[in-house]
Amino acid sequence: MQLKDVMTRGVEVARPDETLMEAAQKMRALDVGPLPVADGIEIVGMLTDRDITVRATAEGLDPKSATVEEVMTPEVVFCYEDDDVKDAAKLMAENQLRRLIVLDRDRQLAGIVSLGDLAVDSGDDKMAGKVLNRVSTPGRSPH
Repeated sequence: MQLKDVMTRGVEVARPDETLMEAAQKMRALDVGPLPVADGIEIVGMLTDRDITVRATAEGLDPKSATVEEVMTPEVVFCYEDDDVKDAAKLMAENQLRRLIVLDRDRQLAGIVSLGDLAVDSGDDKMAGKVLNRVSTPGRSPH
């Protein structure tokens, strides 16, 4: 099964120059925790609600003036929409990620796949369990 069969399409993005308040309002309106960060059409990072609440708060940043770029995770781990879900699950486990950006072969944002997507939509409970176990292992902060 390919990622395009289980991923969420039509993903909203944040801009690096948006304030944290604007990004948080977008997250609230969409009822989501992560937002890919795009500078034009290029994906340049990932912002999570945890980045806003923990990183920004720990640094004492003002959400009305601090930007997404200041607290986002700049390392972008991604898969392609025609990749197999098992390959994506392995990548998520290796990088302790709960969500993975999905690009098309032109390197444009195609969607996002979550651990839940893999568990529910792939029908492979064993694979989802393995990924959850690896993602939940202490050591690095999952995104």
